[in-house]
Amino acid sequence: MGSFRSILQLSFITLSLAQHSGTSKLQWGPCNRTEVPGDIPVECSTLLVPLDYTLRNSSETLQLDLVKVIAPVKPSKGSILFNFGGPGGTARDEIGVTPIAQELLALTGRQYDLVAFDPRGTSGSKIPMKCYDNEYEAWSLFFDQKPSNGSDAELGNSWARGHMVSEQCLKTQKKTGSLISSAFTARDMMQVVDALGEDGLLRYWGFSYGTTLGATIAAMFPDRIDGMILDGVQNPHEYYHAQADFQEWTDSDKVFSSIFTGCVANRENCALATGNNKTADELEQAVWDLLDRVKYNPIALRNLKIDYTLLKSIIVNALYNSKQWPELALSLHYVLSDQLDLLQDLLDAVNATGITDIFAAIQQTQSLAGIHCGDNMVRTEKFEDFVPAVQYMYNTSRIIGDALVNLYSTCAQWKIEPKERYTGDFNVKTKNPVLFIGNSHDALTPLVSAKNVSATFEDSVVLEVIGYGHASLAAPSACTIRTTSAYWANGTLPPEGKVCELDAPLYSNVTWADVIDKVYGNGTFTSVKRDLSFRPTVGTALTPPSIWK
Repeated sequence: MGSFRSILQLSFITLSLAQHSGTSKLQWGPCNRTEVPGDIPVECSTLLVPLDYTLRNSSETLQLDLVKVIAPVKPSKGSILFNFGGPGGTARDEIGVTPIAQELLALTGRQYDLVAFDPRGTSGSKIPMKCYDNEYEAWSLFFDQKPSNGSDAELGNSWARGHMVSEQCLKTQKKTGSLISSAFTARDMMQVVDALGEDGLLRYWGFSYGTTLGATIAAMFPDRIDGMILDGVQNPHEYYHAQADFQEWTDSDKVFSSIFTGCVANRENCALATGNNKTADELEQAVWDLLDRVKYNPIALRNLKIDYTLLKSIIVNALYNSKQWPELALSLHYVLSDQLDLLQDLLDAVNATGITDIFAAIQQTQSLAGIHCGDNMVRTEKFEDFVPAVQYMYNTSRIIGDALVNLYSTCAQWKIEPKERYTGDFNVKTKNPVLFIGNSHDALTPLVSAKNVSATFEDSVVLEVIGYGHASLAAPSACTIRTTSAYWANGTLPPEGKVCELDAPLYSNVTWADVIDKVYGNGTFTSVKRDLSFRPTVGTALTPPSIWK
């Protein structure tokens, strides 16, 4: 017999399938540029949605702030909704900024409006997960986000910190925290679809965690999917049902090794290999030795110390996009050759501004916990029962296995239960098939996850991109543009086994701007390069740009 909760959830799903009116309910107008930066045409609107979808007669609402990038080809064929991942990443401050906007327009055929909002629990939401209002406690959290292998005592410290965070969030966020979940965000998405007044069907592109959100939407509303791309695929089965996202780190060490094989293959563009005959294995071992050395003997610079936490942060951030690798190689070269003044100058250049708002600095950490930990169903009471999961992460990846133990320590002890979470099996037949995209060398969401999730989505196809970095945006490819544009234009899926080659070789200066001009013609892309510099932040082991996580 199904539980009372399950019966309620089915009734809520039925209620949420209200017919669209065919007329837009949204009033679009100018954006507040302090909240929504943009250098191409964008418009903004607001939409009131139910605050709590489990309360049928409640009048309480939540305001969604929407932003739309206007399709350059008129008339627009409709809207595609986006989520850039996290969980906890924002969208309104990303989607309208060149070059990301131009990249997304190119990948969608330049015929669709691009629409996004900041989901529940994020810093841009009207109900952000904000557990701290005391500066001392906020700074303590910030400096305590360290890799669990940073010292012999750090794993226990991570577990204790996880308990403190879960208790603090329960104390301050119990009411609104229960209204933060991927299931509720999925319902918000469908409210936006209805308000757009187009055809009542969802067109969606999700990156990283956005693939878990997309899979959740597809499972809850399979008959309302017109088109969906899940790109840089997270395994939603582990996201909801495992102690950690173990599969995410399957290829992390392979990608880390590619930093050095790519360097040796392009010595003239890689500072680590210029002027020497060292092999890729020798260069990689030198960096492993450096990590071990700074764990016990940090390197003092003028106003910064290179310790295990900072060095791990620099390296892990660089794994998100191979365009960072030349700068990473230069930094490592300065350390290994004892050119510390030049290293300090480089770090000063990419870290020009310090932290001016500690609460903003810890916001994504809290959002990540509030969304992921609430969605996840596994709780672990005893530290000794958590240790095997940590060892599994260590065994899966040496480079990243210790980076997110803080998060999983918090989730294991999380106290806030969401009003609704998706509990199904992701065996889905959508109205129209889903396109999955996975890079061959993705340190965060391996290709195997795309294949595993696609296996339970009837008629879906996996597109493999021969690329280094997280999701297709890290791998400029004309083939990807043509494949995704055809999918949005008429639902055309690539043949099973389709592979797109990379048009931006490692340690080259080729960018999406070059590839887009190749496909659409010179001058299509505004000549602004995406800022891909790593920005190491003292005290945090893994603080990637929101669009990449």
